[in-house]
Amino acid sequence: MLFNSFEYLLFFPIVALLYFLLPQRFRWSLLLVASCIFYMYFVPIYIVILIGTIIIDYIAGILIEDAPAHRKKAYLVLSIISNVGVLAVFKYYNFFIDNINLLFHAGNSSFALPLLKMVLPIGLSFHTFQAMSYTIEVYRGNQKAERHLGIYALYVMFFPQLVAGPIERPQNVLHQFYEKHNFDWEEARQGMLLILWGLFKKVVIADRLALIVDNIYNAPAGHSSLSFLVATVFFTFQIYCDFSGYSDIALGSAQVLGFRLMTNFNRPYFAKSVAEFWTRWHISLSTWFRDYLYIPMGGNRLGKNRLYFNLAVVFILSGFWHGANYTFIIYGMFHAFYIIFGIATKKFRIKALSKIGIAYPSRINDILSVGIVFILCTFTRIFFRAKNVDDALYISNHLWQGWKPISASYLKAVFAEMGGGNLLFGTFNTVAGLLLIAILQYIDIITVNKP
Repeated sequence: MLFNSFEYLLFFPIVALLYFLLPQRFRWSLLLVASCIFYMYFVPIYIVILIGTIIIDYIAGILIEDAPAHRKKAYLVLSIISNVGVLAVFKYYNFFIDNINLLFHAGNSSFALPLLKMVLPIGLSFHTFQAMSYTIEVYRGNQKAERHLGIYALYVMFFPQLVAGPIERPQNVLHQFYEKHNFDWEEARQGMLLILWGLFKKVVIADRLALIVDNIYNAPAGHSSLSFLVATVFFTFQIYCDFSGYSDIALGSAQVLGFRLMTNFNRPYFAKSVAEFWTRWHISLSTWFRDYLYIPMGGNRLGKNRLYFNLAVVFILSGFWHGANYTFIIYGMFHAFYIIFGIATKKFRIKALSKIGIAYPSRINDILSVGIVFILCTFTRIFFRAKNVDDALYISNHLWQGWKPISASYLKAVFAEMGGGNLLFGTFNTVAGLLLIAILQYIDIITVNKP
């Protein structure tokens, strides 16, 4: 079930009403049943896979807590293998098999391994990482193993954050399922406002921008440089409004019910460095990689070379997490390069700024930094959105080539491209998109000092 659907418009008020009408002891059951219905709305049979991994991790958590020290890691490893295995089969199997078959063909062999015809379970990457955070935290001693199977299942399946996060930690969520949440009008009002703001970002802004982006990116050949520039900037805001809008609806839905989920976005396009960008963008994922991969690998404690290696591994894997395509790997590599370059050149850049009369820190430097970070991150969106590497390279090359003097005839041609050949459609949606982006940025600016 999608948040921006008529079904959810009916589903959520019914669940909320029943939740507050039922006695406390029955509420977890209601939420679990509701979450199952929510998940099964996509591909019902896939709930069997989800139930299987829930049972494995539930048992693993208890075994990890009760086992002697020398066996705890073995149970944790088995749990992680089961979770990553499911994710690998459904999300990455065909990617790796395609590449293996290419090697066979390169060696003039006609042998080919079979591909699997299957639909990726909705939200698989999100609830897999959430389940892994549970067993890791139990192993570390930061979370008691959950003995109530239904409550643990609800932790993994809680419908507001099941499909697109945020990826929660057990310490933040599990205890909330035991707490009694009385209806609070002010909390409900704020939650509903957050839902409405999320719907506005998703339905009004993101879906409007997608009309332009899809026309350019789905068939990039022959488009002008200005079309690529506008479409790329539009996609930068489209993906932000898509994802943060969904997160806002998730947080708002949970808040109406009395639950608190972690903030997942915090005005990322106001970041003054790429490193800061990742403390503002998809916060639950970036902190997941920080806590469970970057720090265990040594973080910044083992010297500069190891730091750079750790950053490269983390960002390449986080890019690959987004999808089984080389474009996502390259996307991650760009962000790793940006952050490593920023660390390596920080002293030089501060000296260079002082020589041209710009103090560090200063208001001017902050403004320049925000603009540069936005440009750098927007460029990586080409690889995030393009269907394949060839398309991404074509768009990247043509961003810098073929620029023409701005004229009425040139703009008409560009607007027609934006509209897929329809001048009126392209003009209206481009102008509307620019106005919506301006509204979004204005609201972000006036709320910049809010938590």
